[in-house]
Amino acid sequence: MMHDPFQSFDWHLGHGRRLALGPAGVLMAIINVTPDSFSDGGLDRDSAGAIERALRAVEAGAGILDIGGESTRPGADPVSAAQEQDRILPVIAALSARTDAIISVDTYRAETARLAVAAGAHIINDVHGLQREPDLAKVAADTGAGLCIMHTGRDREKLADVIADQFHFLKRSLEIATAAGVATDQIVLDPGFGFAKDTEENLALMARFGELHGLKAPLLAGTSRKRFIGAVTGREAAERDVATAATTVLLRMAGAAVFRVHDVAINRDALLMADAMLVARNKGQD
Repeated sequence: MMHDPFQSFDWHLGHGRRLALGPAGVLMAIINVTPDSFSDGGLDRDSAGAIERALRAVEAGAGILDIGGESTRPGADPVSAAQEQDRILPVIAALSARTDAIISVDTYRAETARLAVAAGAHIINDVHGLQREPDLAKVAADTGAGLCIMHTGRDREKLADVIADQFHFLKRSLEIATAAGVATDQIVLDPGFGFAKDTEENLALMARFGELHGLKAPLLAGTSRKRFIGAVTGREAAERDVATAATTVLLRMAGAAVFRVHDVAINRDALLMADAMLVARNKGQD
């Protein structure tokens, strides 16, 4: 039985918060506190800059603020857990005090995740899908935090078919989460656009996105400014927001629930149009 992506799903988050997914798309703003992220590295190296950028994102329409302290671009220099925590924990604590927006921590480290939730984060966003530090699942179970589990093709042999590889990887991630005691209503899945996927694979993943509803969980889409968009448009990373908004519309119509983006305002308008079309489509089917 397929998951109906447009029916309301009550996403259970940390600190007793909940977020309704399904009937309308939700924007997750990317707030990188890093010097080397692929399209906006260095914009917010200090806490004050990141905090102000996050607050502007809320004003522009972001429902979630995703705070990250280590770049995930290919070839990025790794940082220590202490460096990551020094970058993000003051930002999370300050935002928790200054806004009611939902806060996500972008980390694969269990200890960083635990400290981030204690500082006020509601969601843990793991780009390694619990398969680098499985103890992160226990943090989500213990704290009740929402959990974004992302697919990646890095550092492993992928299956030839993009959808088959999604199911192969994410089913293992879900097994880890279940074994740790994470409830299904805490989980959102991310197919990981751009993570060890070439242009053809990313486009195939977009075209066949609806098949992922067989995983029976809400889906997050993170296409913003990715290299495959540049391959299609010929534009550099900072100039890809219009094309990103086009992918937001396409993936919303295919059932994506959450959209992780750099430019909140343009994607807000794109989502409003997509959601209006979904309402009109549903009226036509009544």
